Formats: sequence, structure tokens, C-alpha cells
Amino acid sequence: MNWYLAKIVFRIICGEGEHTPQFDEQLRLVAGSTKEEAFRKAQEMGQVEEETFYNRKEQLVQWQFINISELYRLSELIDGAELYSRIEEKDNAEAYIYTINQKAESIVCNETNQWPHLATPKERNSTQPPPEEVPYQLLQHF
Repeated sequence: MNWYLAKIVFRIICGEGEHTPQFDEQLRLVAGSTKEEAFRKAQEMGQVEEETFYNRKEQLVQWQFINISELYRLSELIDGAELYSRIEEKDNAEAYIYTINQKAESIVCNETNQWPHLATPKERNSTQPPPEEVPYQLLQHF
């Protein structure tokens, strides 16, 4: 069995979709004997997680699975290996750095021996508060 890193892409449509197009790109670990099997499993995950619900503003929200845009075989797990990188361009560098430092502090201040709750799209937009053991910021990033 091999491990693969798959990028699953969803389109998020709120209401009539009269907004800037939104896409959620998720990196997922997928086990498979072959690349083809891992690809099919990742596609199945995306299809199963398509969802339609109403947000806090009572607007219809649709998470539509688009496809798998990237698939990488992980030959071995190496401490410190880079799994993901994205360059950000921000108008306000100080605000961005402050936010990153706040998130880091949140990680340190909370118990780190708990598994994060992997929120579904519905949970991310739910009117219910997130579980107490997981900081809200963490839920927003899964």
C-alpha cells in the first residue's frame, strides 16, 4: 500500500452565484496500491462530500466537486518534508504577520495532543459553535 497526497477541488456557490467565484482546494492523504486506485478514491471522496445547505443568511450554499488537480506519491515520510507551499501577496504585511502570530499562539495555548476536528462544508458555515476543544480558526482552515 502506498500513500498519496491528493488535491481535491470544490467550487462554492452561494445563492445565485452572483459573487466572485470561490474554490476550496483540500490536500488529503489517500492510500492506494496504485496511482489509479488513489485517484479513484480521491474522486470518490470529493463526490461523497458534495453538499448543499443553507447558511446563516438563509442562502443556498452548494459545494460542487470539480476534480482532483494534483496527485503525488509519498515515497517515504521524512521529518520536515515540505508537503505544501503557497506564496501569498497581501496588501497589509503587518496585519498578515499579526494574524499568523495569533494563529501560532492559539496552537501553543491549546492542548496539542488532540486530533483536529475535520469540519465538513456544512459545519464550516453552521450557526452552531464549533467543538470547544478545537479553536474556531482551525476549523476554518480544513
